[in-house]
Amino acid sequence: MANLNKVMLIGNLTRDPELRHTPKGSAVADLGLAVNRKVQDGNGGWKDETTFVDVTVWGSSAENAQKYLTKGRGVFIEGRLQMDVWDDKATGQKRSKLKVVADNLQFLPDGKGGAPRQFSESQSGGYDGESRQGGSAAPADDYHEEDDIPF
Repeated sequence: MANLNKVMLIGNLTRDPELRHTPKGSAVADLGLAVNRKVQDGNGGWKDETTFVDVTVWGSSAENAQKYLTKGRGVFIEGRLQMDVWDDKATGQKRSKLKVVADNLQFLPDGKGGAPRQFSESQSGGYDGESRQGGSAAPADDYHEEDDIPF
């Protein structure tokens, strides 16, 4: 049977990225992400439903996240789900948490004219540290709709 573990999320950071380094020197950052969706309430109105997701980012993507991202900033994250399991030191009980491990992290425009930046994992399993500029929408007055649609 085939398996697929792929997650794509767009949301806003709930806190500033928390950067640390492993004993071998690898950078790792923990992000908190809030993802909203509109749901209809029982009275015909709409309300926001928020899901909070913990995200782990490795390598230069972690360093760049800590350097450039702050609470409230929008990000696009592509990654995989991972279950962390540990023994609670206080109670001795097994604990677990489902989180996202990011393979690609793209900073969304900040509303100040900044272009999106993307940081992704290389094929070797590490992070390449390269940033790629994303495209941005053309100004509203630069768009002209044709009368004849070619399809």
